[in-house]
Amino acid sequence: MRFAALLLIFVAVLTFVAGQLLLKKGMQFTGRIAVQNKSFAAPFALGVVSMAISFFVTLGLLQRFDLSYLYPFQGLSTIIISALAAIILKEKLTLRLTTGALLITAGVVLVALS
Repeated sequence: MRFAALLLIFVAVLTFVAGQLLLKKGMQFTGRIAVQNKSFAAPFALGVVSMAISFFVTLGLLQRFDLSYLYPFQGLSTIIISALAAIILKEKLTLRLTTGALLITAGVVLVALS
């Protein structure tokens, strides 16, 4: 039961992360005729689908777990998005951002151990 719950939490977090990255990628092309531009439409549509999956998985998790337990895991999205944005989107990681991500990681570990 605990493994399945953790798996669903990570599915919710990873689909949220994927949605954010896809939406960002799609929005980079909005200066052009966005709706007709496949560079916009495909990432945007996939981002919306991914965010919807995350939303509904999170709703299911809220039926079974306290929000105070689930919410810290959402902090993982900050860490993963920051890392993948640097790798995929070539965004710059600052020392302050990295330090904050490490503090969030420590908090998530403490919650997961409780």
